[in-house]
Amino acid sequence: MKTGKLLPPAYVLTAIVLMVALHLIAPAARLISSPWNLLGIKPFQESSALIMTGVFRLSRNPMYLGFVLVVLGIAVITGSLTPLVVVPAFALLLDRNFIAAEERMLEERFGSVWLEYKKSVRRWI
Repeated sequence: MKTGKLLPPAYVLTAIVLMVALHLIAPAARLISSPWNLLGIKPFQESSALIMTGVFRLSRNPMYLGFVLVVLGIAVITGSLTPLVVVPAFALLLDRNFIAAEERMLEERFGSVWLEYKKSVRRWI
């Protein structure tokens, strides 16, 4: 059942490319100043609080889980088997290069509170 219509992920990719291109080619007034423009979590920075509520009750790393799900979704959209090889490799890369180091820092910072949380909440899901 081919309709020739673009699927929603194509629109998402187009919107992202368009936004980046406009920013690089014709930047206008800055509406969101630094550091608020980053609005993400920077790895390897010392944590000031240990969040154990909300999505953190289900996963110690919901952001990284989301990244893996996005990569998995893109692999599924391709409809081919080979892109699926990237998914576990990507998850392993995140696990070894970011999560392990971040969790060591959390253990040093929060000690027994972290260890109890770690026992009760899985790393991924």
